[in-house]
Amino acid sequence: MSNDAATTATPPAVDGPPQEPAAHGIGASLPQADARAKTEGTFPYASDLWAEGLLWAAVLRSPHAHARIVSVDASAALEMPGVRAVVTQQDIPGDGAYGKRIADRPVFATDVVRHHGEAIAAVAADHPDTARLAAAAIAVEYEPLEPVTDPEQAFAAEPLHPDGNLIRHIPLQYGDPEAVGEVIVEGLYRIGRQDPAPIGAEAGLAVPRPDGGVELYVASTDPHGDRDLAAACLGLEQDRVKIVVTGVPGATGDREDPGFQLPLGLLALKTGCPVKLTATREESFLGHAHRHPTLLRYRHHADAEGRLVKVEAQLLLDAGAYADSSSESLAAAVAFACGPYVVPHAFVEGWAVRTNNPPSGHVRGEGAMQVCAAYEAQMDKLAAKLGLEPHEVRLRNALATGDILPTGQTVTCPAPVAELLRAVRDYPLPPLPRDTPEDGWLLPGGIEGAGEPGAVRRGVGYALGMVHMLGAEGTDEVSTATVKVQDGVATVICAAVETGQGFATLARQIVQETLGIEDVRVAPVDTDQPPAGPAAHGRHTWVSGGAVERAAKMVRTQLLQPLAHKFGMSTELLQIADGKITSYDGVLSTTVTEAMDGKELWATAQCRPHPTEPLDESGQGDAFVGLAFCAVRAVVDVDIEIGSVRVVEMAVAQDVGRVLNPAQLTARIEAGVTQGVGAALTENLRTARGLLRHPDFTGYALPTSLDAPDIHIVKLVEERDVVAPFGAKPASAVPVVTSPAAIASAVRAATGRPVNRLPIRPQAAVATPNA
Repeated sequence: MSNDAATTATPPAVDGPPQEPAAHGIGASLPQADARAKTEGTFPYASDLWAEGLLWAAVLRSPHAHARIVSVDASAALEMPGVRAVVTQQDIPGDGAYGKRIADRPVFATDVVRHHGEAIAAVAADHPDTARLAAAAIAVEYEPLEPVTDPEQAFAAEPLHPDGNLIRHIPLQYGDPEAVGEVIVEGLYRIGRQDPAPIGAEAGLAVPRPDGGVELYVASTDPHGDRDLAAACLGLEQDRVKIVVTGVPGATGDREDPGFQLPLGLLALKTGCPVKLTATREESFLGHAHRHPTLLRYRHHADAEGRLVKVEAQLLLDAGAYADSSSESLAAAVAFACGPYVVPHAFVEGWAVRTNNPPSGHVRGEGAMQVCAAYEAQMDKLAAKLGLEPHEVRLRNALATGDILPTGQTVTCPAPVAELLRAVRDYPLPPLPRDTPEDGWLLPGGIEGAGEPGAVRRGVGYALGMVHMLGAEGTDEVSTATVKVQDGVATVICAAVETGQGFATLARQIVQETLGIEDVRVAPVDTDQPPAGPAAHGRHTWVSGGAVERAAKMVRTQLLQPLAHKFGMSTELLQIADGKITSYDGVLSTTVTEAMDGKELWATAQCRPHPTEPLDESGQGDAFVGLAFCAVRAVVDVDIEIGSVRVVEMAVAQDVGRVLNPAQLTARIEAGVTQGVGAALTENLRTARGLLRHPDFTGYALPTSLDAPDIHIVKLVEERDVVAPFGAKPASAVPVVTSPAAIASAVRAATGRPVNRLPIRPQAAVATPNA
């Protein structure tokens, strides 16, 4: 694919990937099929669903972070007119607990409440207001207990769970522990609790089935995983539970926590009626998982030239009350604790512990984002101590293909780290404020802020980040897809959920490219289809896209074989383009429709990448299928008197493997950068003694369009990963990981302050008197 931004270090005339002339197929900017409906507000989400005889659900949640439940009395709720059922943990017919790798979380708390907002009971009634009033009428007697909210105290505290407070410990050991560098820098860093903040809050509809089972209509991002979990908790066979995926109103983490789905299914089974739940924004904040707050201690050793000798680190992840995906997040944090740099010796200890804080779980870039902020701060300290430019010390240590990670895994995929960094370094800087008109809204803090132009300082910062692709540590990554063609229409059947990442569009492009059919449709997702796995870590682009490609190629062979046999040539000598089949010599020329001759062709295929292995007792192992990298240069203006920060520009260079859809790729990178701006400056779900403070979009500040900086995609490196279908890499997570570290680096440059906490607080951006 022609791409000026990917072939030269000079800035392109237009940011981002160029638009290809092709109208369809791989490489075209094909729009999403549902884009118009979503724009016009006619696209159906779970909150829009309806069923005859519908009941409404409400969940009673704990007002305490830690308490003993003395008694639960639902009699007042059951006496209210319109109330049809109340359920608690005693009504769970199957397994009483659920979880991703560790089933440690009850559907409803029984003896002990372990976090603020934990579900106690659920109600079904004939009106949503009645359901909420009935839930509030359930009398619960609590004996408040002292919450454990400091993860460092969790090691010595009384066990908060029968499984103890320690979820996982990884002591990574690589190289010589006695190695010492000529230059040593140390740092202590804290990363706050970021919420996935989906635009649409959780909602769902449960419909009982004649066979005693239940159908759940929810915005699941892992329908088969949720189906299996629901079946176990509800005491049903898996084939009696069906998940039907509705429209997904935003997903930068897991959607529809089972804590929302399971009460719905239980109430539908108990009442024999459809039951609907639509969460309020407060319930959404209380009920789903957040990014792991993390405490990080680092010591970097380097030689006099700035080359890294050894990295020592301690990482402590606050998992909240239950394990969820903390084990996976910790593995990513430990494995990437040194960043995309060559480190001969590394000793990293990581822990994930239970506390009485809100639960943590999968949020885009989990584990990798937290350590990126810390190791990049260390690189800035190292550069300052050695008198080097921040980008120079990074270039001297940049990872490349063939190097070895601290986990002992060799980097076999393309790793153009130095190339990415040079691209953002060489991109022209934006003009200084004095060279532009003095518009008040361009000041840090905005037009209503108290900032003064004379107090504004500009800073430029750099960061390099990395993420892993697909699951890790032995996860069986497999997806199945079916492609059917009849009457000139191709249909893709695959249980890969479209979460906004563009899979449904990619599937259409793959079939268009392979079969030359313009009209391609993607079937709705449910668990009657074979599993495709969760929508995370770019896996659907790789695994599900690979399955669609294989199935389409099998249909292509079925289509071309009769023609090849008739004309005495191999199918490899025939090509399909723009709905026509032609031979290499021009002897054969026909349309796909004529070749189909009314027949239905179909094929089913699977895609499974090469296996990985768990990290061993020393943190060693080939744990990852592949890696993706990103470089970001941030330019900020800081009012050094009041600490207000405005992100002026973000220059991004990214390792994408291959551009499959230029418009979607640009949108994904820009969205990831903007999410990173929130993590760096505004987004922090604060707690007081384990209680969420202001669980709404007034107290939790998402970046708005006024906060979004100019984002310039200055280079996309299209060096294909040979083991990946199409050679493409995931695009969304790595800019989220890298952007906060770059912004913190720029604020350090502007203020001279260390900036060791995210999000950056105003007091941390106030310059010292001699800065």
